[in-house]
Amino acid sequence: MAFTAKWIRSGIDTGGACPAFAKAFRAGGKLAKATLLITATGAYEAAINGRRVGDYVLAPGWTVYSKRLQYQSYDVTGLLGEQNELEVTVGDLWYRFPSSEWQKNGKDGGWPAPAPAGVYARIELRYADGSREAIVSGASWVSRESPVRSSQLYDGEVYDATFAGGAEAAAVEFDPPGFALVRQQGEIIKEHERLSPAAIFRTPAGETVVDFGQNLTGYTEFAVSAKAGDRISVSHAEILDRDGNFYTENYRAAKARIEYTCKDGRQTYKPKLTFFGFRYIRLDEFPGEPSPDCFTAIAVHSDIRRTGFLSCSEPMLNRLFSNIVWGQKGNFLDVPTDCPQRDERLGWTGDAQAFAKAASYNFDVERFFAKWLQDLAIDQRLAGFVPHVVPNVLQKASLPNALEKGGASSAAWGDAAVICPWQMYLAYGGRELLSRQYPSMRRWVDYVGSITKKESLWTGGEHFGDWLGLDSPPGSYKGASREDFIASAYYAHSTALLIKAGRALGKDVSKYESLLGRIARAFQKEFPEYLTQTEHVLAIHFGLAPDPQKAADDLAAMIERDGSQLRTGFAGTPYILHALSRYGHSRLAYTLLLRKEYPGWLYPVSKGATTIWEHWDGIMPDGGLWSRDMNSFNHYAYGCVADWVYEVAAGITPVEEAPGFAKLRVEPHPDERLGWLEAVVETRHGRARSRWEHVEGRVRYEIDVPSPAVISIGGAERAVPPGSYVF
Repeated sequence: MAFTAKWIRSGIDTGGACPAFAKAFRAGGKLAKATLLITATGAYEAAINGRRVGDYVLAPGWTVYSKRLQYQSYDVTGLLGEQNELEVTVGDLWYRFPSSEWQKNGKDGGWPAPAPAGVYARIELRYADGSREAIVSGASWVSRESPVRSSQLYDGEVYDATFAGGAEAAAVEFDPPGFALVRQQGEIIKEHERLSPAAIFRTPAGETVVDFGQNLTGYTEFAVSAKAGDRISVSHAEILDRDGNFYTENYRAAKARIEYTCKDGRQTYKPKLTFFGFRYIRLDEFPGEPSPDCFTAIAVHSDIRRTGFLSCSEPMLNRLFSNIVWGQKGNFLDVPTDCPQRDERLGWTGDAQAFAKAASYNFDVERFFAKWLQDLAIDQRLAGFVPHVVPNVLQKASLPNALEKGGASSAAWGDAAVICPWQMYLAYGGRELLSRQYPSMRRWVDYVGSITKKESLWTGGEHFGDWLGLDSPPGSYKGASREDFIASAYYAHSTALLIKAGRALGKDVSKYESLLGRIARAFQKEFPEYLTQTEHVLAIHFGLAPDPQKAADDLAAMIERDGSQLRTGFAGTPYILHALSRYGHSRLAYTLLLRKEYPGWLYPVSKGATTIWEHWDGIMPDGGLWSRDMNSFNHYAYGCVADWVYEVAAGITPVEEAPGFAKLRVEPHPDERLGWLEAVVETRHGRARSRWEHVEGRVRYEIDVPSPAVISIGGAERAVPPGSYVF
């Protein structure tokens, strides 16, 4: 798309301050409509006559900038008068990644040499008499320093409200890198919940801390009365240490600070071009005595619509459900990030595939994933490998020799290329997304076959394995499960899903049907025994165990020998409860879900968690911390357990032959340790609801289905039309 505009950069050296670009213009008659088309190399905030344009924050979003950049369209009719000025401030954010340990490996990889902070814009004026006029970015625009003295992804923002403006110069036209401009594809990023402080207190170390009571992603708005030159300096944290002091070591190199220089009088400020992950803020400098009405935490995330709701009789489980939702909101900020706080915040593929099913129940994420998966396919390139993160800022994406050594992709991470599109199809029934991603899905499966050391398996290469598995040997983040086992199991799983996708699209998948048979036979020969919980889980859930009932019984026995504790990591945890309940061990699955001691889903709740943790024992039973460098307290992957609650505990599942809940199956699995449980899912066809409750020694079921369904209660199946049913 071309606006017939020119890219412009600042004509002056702003010395690290965010540049602003301005254009004064006159509306030459009575306006019928005015539209602003705009994008930037960096996050931008646009204002007309001092009023912010739109409610999209952190625009234009994060894409594979070397290939494509989104632009936005705003109706600005109501902002215009006769004389007008458009001003656009541009910060670094994702476009100019900061220097950190994470970025050292990617500087000369898939990340482009960044263009200057620049703007590309067009204002289209349509008058009541039918005439039109266009104002486009070019050398007639003015560039200048802005009050935003710096704004970065990890370090935060510095703002000087006393800044009176410095030198101005004509903007300079330039040729940007060779990306394509594409219309906004993903959900926009917006401000959502506004939280007042739960408490303001002094720590034992003498720090003044504001607690918002909820770990969130976004920023804090300040409202203060001050004198010109007074300063507000704020640091962010997720937790307090065991002594009750402000704790930031887990942010690693991310400074995550706000520095604000006040003007005279009453004033309000919130960051413009960055975000933070936090529950607490520390007031390192603040004018006067802080009070609760000075602070509001604003949650920022992609504008995804809530569609799934879980509730039950157990308060700690309800807190877990809330934590899962907050973890999803905090990490679904344009891309599915691993965490929102430390010097990372990247689109990790492993986290995304583990959580995709739960994500699609909790919220409508079809458009969100459609945009991210297109970037995955772009970063995948022709070789078929899938990088660890999308957009790919960590790996060299253009070195075939490196790819052939097997080090470029990891099993269970790269498999996001197949798992996520298939889940979106099941949840929403959209063939367009599946069809668009099918070549990417096929390239991934073909890629695995091209790099393996042993035919019909995936052996060799470097993998994350069962990342953070609790059976990991000392000094390792990887669980004890064999990496070749995990890789080969996921190879089979992706091949099976590719076959299903191909059949849904009317493709010839005979080649992959033969491949899947060979993988299964080779797998059973290579791995006749399962040594860990995760190995059992994957063999069962991916249909590779020759006797799945025996494998499930062995898994249950192993778990009980382990003290009814999870030992799984990223590869096994998403499927462990499913593997148990499918073969008659639902009670043990509930035992794992309801476990309040470490390790278990309710243990972090017992420690005051308000989001999902990266580690089961991020805060250990004695109050100590698991580690300083890998200890996020908003890391959504283990929230994948929600999909088991929707699909098994409540029993709501789509039918593969009629995706998007055009037909569904409802087969609840109650447990007497819960008095009642209810799940509601807003599908493309209407509201599905399943509730069960123990009443006087019996179970009462209330089930609402929006489309034809099979309801299974106590082993008896009933085919029913849309409606409400009580059993």
